Amino acid sequence: MIHVTRAHMGLSPAIPTVASLLLAALWALSVFAGWGFAAFCESGDLVAECERRLGFAVTLSGVFAVVAAVCTAGAWLAFAIHRNLSRFNIGMGVAIAAWVVAEGVLFIGGMLVR
Repeated sequence: MIHVTRAHMGLSPAIPTVASLLLAALWALSVFAGWGFAAFCESGDLVAECERRLGFAVTLSGVFAVVAAVCTAGAWLAFAIHRNLSRFNIGMGVAIAAWVVAEGVLFIGGMLVR
């Protein structure tokens, strides 16, 4: 009989999942609820131009957001990945990294637009 201790199990799957969901919520609020436009496009004469330019950053960050969402869903829904802890951790690690890149692209794009 094999005894698995907490040291062998590593991190709980809930921790990277919650991190991924929180980053997804932050990205979604920044893009769809207008937080990004409110933060980077101040009121004035050039608001429409700012929103158009920020739209490019939103689109570019959306590519990374899709990758992150697919990796998160795949880590939980693909049976072969979910049953193997190391594969699950890799999938969730890639998802979190992609969320961070998506947030970074959105932030840097907003700073450049400003």
